[in-house]
Amino acid sequence: MEQATPNPIVSLMPIILIFIVFYFLLIRPQQKRQKEHSQMLSELKKGDRIVTNGGIYGMITNVKEKTLMLKIDENVKIELQKSAVGYIQK
Repeated sequence: MEQATPNPIVSLMPIILIFIVFYFLLIRPQQKRQKEHSQMLSELKKGDRIVTNGGIYGMITNVKEKTLMLKIDENVKIELQKSAVGYIQK
C-alpha cells in the first residue's frame, strides 16, 4: 500500500501559528511602547519634571534637537540625550 504524503501546508501550520502568537504577544506590544515613548520624547518641553533611565530626577531647563538640559539641584545642570529620558513625572 502507498502511504499518503502529508500536505506541506498542514506540516507548516504549527510554525505559522507560533509566529502569529509571538507577533501578537511580543512584537506588537513592544512596537506600541516604542511609538508611545518616541511621541513622549518629541513632546518634552521646558519645565517638565522627568526621571532618566538611570534614575536621576530633575526639571528640564532647555530642549534642543537631540539633547536637553536637566536641572537636578540648585546650580547643578547636566546635558543628556533625549533617549535617556525614562518618563515624565505626573
